[in-house]
Amino acid sequence: MDRDRRLKAMIAGLSEDTQAIRVGLDRTAEREHSEPIFTTSSFVFPDAETMADAFVNNSGLSIYARVDNPTIDGFCKRLAVLEGADACEATATGMGAVLSTLMAHCQSGDRVLMSTGVFGATLNLVKNYFVKYGIELTLISPTDLSAWEQALSQPAKLAYCETPSNPTIDIVDIQALSELCRAHDCLFVVDNCFMTPVLQKPLVLGADLVIHSATKYLDGQGRVMGGAVLGRADLIEPVTSFIRSGGVTMSPFNAWVFLKGLETLSVRMKAHSENALELAQWLEQQPQIERVNYAGLES
Repeated sequence: MDRDRRLKAMIAGLSEDTQAIRVGLDRTAEREHSEPIFTTSSFVFPDAETMADAFVNNSGLSIYARVDNPTIDGFCKRLAVLEGADACEATATGMGAVLSTLMAHCQSGDRVLMSTGVFGATLNLVKNYFVKYGIELTLISPTDLSAWEQALSQPAKLAYCETPSNPTIDIVDIQALSELCRAHDCLFVVDNCFMTPVLQKPLVLGADLVIHSATKYLDGQGRVMGGAVLGRADLIEPVTSFIRSGGVTMSPFNAWVFLKGLETLSVRMKAHSENALELAQWLEQQPQIERVNYAGLES
């Protein structure tokens, strides 16, 4: 435990650029420089007793790739440090992360508050499927804090927003909304896909859970699909349970690609932001353009 605390303190003292390269790299006896890909469905044990201990007592040994895998674990550790989270679970897609979070924390009779600016598939999932099983959905303008406060005056299990929203760039006041949710005992979930932990850390601002479609900026090159859910360990535990039973696990190869993507995430996000601002400023000066919707503009 002392070693774990020292290691955690050392990692916290590193720059984010260094964390994005070094965290989650547990070298094997082969002393590899780059993380290996553990493309295996299961793992072997020296004897039956060791295997039984791994299955029954969660001894820390990998047992089955749907349950755990060293490459996926490495990705989760790295992303958790970047987001400032206690725990992380990876999924096959971003929508797998949304599904797993809602399945883990909602049940029939619960009420879900959702920003109208969320990703279309997220809204479709709740509106067309969860509602069939007794989940009540209330849609709210993402930027209207008074509307959120009014909606929270009635019991709600979970509030969900995406900020900035894609593609309308609606901005939610995460800190203010997190305070409202906390005051009304409502779980607050933020989709941080658009900003990534380089530009925004919702957990630091008071959110309970953060969701990523890793397919977008975490990879950054359109190669693979994946998702992630991050937060306190007690909130991630039921998500883990659903992922293992539901089979929405990320593949080891995809996790390896995301690990490589995280190594350049900071550089890429800074370049994206600089280029987007320059383009938005130029477009704003063109007489053919009526309005430019970009959060970085002074207008």
